[in-house]
Amino acid sequence: MINISVATSSVSKGESLRDTADNLAAMHADALIVRHSAAGVPHLLARFLSIPVINAGDGAHEHPTQALLDLYTMQEKWGELAGHTVSIVGDIAASRVARSDIFAMRQLGMHVCDCAPPTMLPIGIEQWGVECTYDFDEAIKDTDAVMMLRIQRERHGEVLVPSLQEYSERYGLTTERLRRAKDGVMVMHPGPINRGVEIASEVADGLESVILQQVTNGVAVRMALLYLLLGGN
Repeated sequence: MINISVATSSVSKGESLRDTADNLAAMHADALIVRHSAAGVPHLLARFLSIPVINAGDGAHEHPTQALLDLYTMQEKWGELAGHTVSIVGDIAASRVARSDIFAMRQLGMHVCDCAPPTMLPIGIEQWGVECTYDFDEAIKDTDAVMMLRIQRERHGEVLVPSLQEYSERYGLTTERLRRAKDGVMVMHPGPINRGVEIASEVADGLESVILQQVTNGVAVRMALLYLLLGGN
């Protein structure tokens, strides 16, 4: 395994992504796993390399392996995924996880409800085939799973909500709000979680939470992906 950090690599000295890709190919790596702050970098590198390139998160674009582990976690509980409803709540505009989840869930016949303040919804989201609402109390009533997202303050150059306290009151998943959901609702979060902001500690650690199960499943799903891409059956 070759670990390369952009901050300490030749990229910080002005090396282009193409040259970085050529150097990695010269090391005869079997696969390349890319996590990058700029959208589209894994796709660009895949054009120049003959080995599998896995997108481990590119900017605010996508995070495909997170979507795979999220779906696997749901499938463990439900079996059939089609027909189930998932509410994604929080900073959807800046979330690469939300994009990959939405695209994957829609492909599998699931209903997706996006819930966030107007400032945290992507422009043109109505074209994604999802339901949108600003009212979390309504969104949680008929959902089978609720996916909470943190506010990605590192990606925003402006204030999106009046205060964290007000945001938490309207979009935080508390025990009281969870009581409005149907029995057996699944509480999910891609992490890292901000306790007391988008999710209360008692909910994150509660019986409905599968957050740590997502982490466990992430190991298995990513191992399986590497196995398949490197020639497994």
